[in-house]
Amino acid sequence: MNYTQTLEFLFQQLPAFEQKGATAYKPGLERIAEFCRVLGNPQRNFFTIHVAGTNGKGSVSHMLASILEQAGYRTGLFTSPHLKDFRERIRVDGEMIPKQKVVNFVSKHREKMMDLKLSFFEMTAALAFDYFAQADVEVAVIETGLGGRLDATNVILPVVSIITNVGLEHTALLGDTLPKIAAEKGGIVKKSIPVVVGEKDDHWKHVIEEIAEQCRSRVIYAEEEFRCEEQHDEAGEQRLSLRRMRDEYLYDVHLDLMGHYQRKNVVTVAAVSDYLHEKTPLTISRRAFIEGMRTASKETSLMGRWQKLGDKPLMICDTGHNAHGIRYVSEQIAATPHEKLYCVVGFVKDKDLAHILPLLPKEAHYIFTAAQTERAVPAAELCKKAGIYGLQGEVVEGVPAAVERARELAGEEDLIFIGGSTYVVGEAM
Repeated sequence: MNYTQTLEFLFQQLPAFEQKGATAYKPGLERIAEFCRVLGNPQRNFFTIHVAGTNGKGSVSHMLASILEQAGYRTGLFTSPHLKDFRERIRVDGEMIPKQKVVNFVSKHREKMMDLKLSFFEMTAALAFDYFAQADVEVAVIETGLGGRLDATNVILPVVSIITNVGLEHTALLGDTLPKIAAEKGGIVKKSIPVVVGEKDDHWKHVIEEIAEQCRSRVIYAEEEFRCEEQHDEAGEQRLSLRRMRDEYLYDVHLDLMGHYQRKNVVTVAAVSDYLHEKTPLTISRRAFIEGMRTASKETSLMGRWQKLGDKPLMICDTGHNAHGIRYVSEQIAATPHEKLYCVVGFVKDKDLAHILPLLPKEAHYIFTAAQTERAVPAAELCKKAGIYGLQGEVVEGVPAAVERARELAGEEDLIFIGGSTYVVGEAM
């Protein structure tokens, strides 16, 4: 098989959650554990950091990978989904996995993967573990795909676990309440291995604490370890004053990612970095932390987080795609100077639009569209549902055409926002 044929096998022969939704979800660790045994358990050959959460886990994972690289470690990074290239999911020191490595892995193990009936995500996770071991990775940051307890990545034994936050998402699969979803994400907590929690919330923190107590694991609340005291934007980056609570040490942090919601992720990453330095064999100097944050987006090629795609009019995209994330995005839109607002939006079918649509700005002119995926809500249907919540606009089929329509309508001082779905952002880029 060549690379194109290999991707066709990965995406089409076995259904991917990204394409099919809940029908492709295969919970349980038996298949991935068996396949990892066939591979020689490559995930045991390096230190790992496990990251779960409703929002922010991608940003946190990329920031940590950048910091570890600056600390001198050969660093693997496994995230999902991708925006433009499948290989974005698997990186070593910021570089995507070579195409030939993907082809070789699938060609060698295709029959076994089919015998075990692995899901797309299980195959991809195993590919990442195998490649990291081959590439002599010293530490890998591993982001969960969905939930945590039954996620394919949960075969790893990390040096620290991270839960960024808990919000309503994938309720048909993870549960219809915050405590139920917290229980699924809390499933990544391992015996005697601490878990860093990014956002402390009384609605669900007791669930994480109970799981940690059963595992005899420490819960570290990032907000109790570090505090962001000041934040402002400077020429394409954010500058934050970050105070470490135990000794009042003040960090002057420059972050090459925009979006005010990132301050929560910065606090989480600071707490994790501090724990790694103080309590594990990994050494994270202050210089590595500062430099890693300054180059987080550049070194790991993180895209789609309040990313500017153009000026005059200002055009911004963001991959926030659930109620928790859309709330942050709407706050950021309100804080961004503009005259008129145009929003190019599309969603997938398993999103709870009744909770999401009321959070979007009422004053915008909406251009409703749909990405090229079976999971997309048809644009006309989305327009009708949005009207119930006072969101008015027009329907344009196809993301590129929808973006072009927004450009036609917007003046130089206006703002165009593109989002609602990772697929919409990917096609817009």
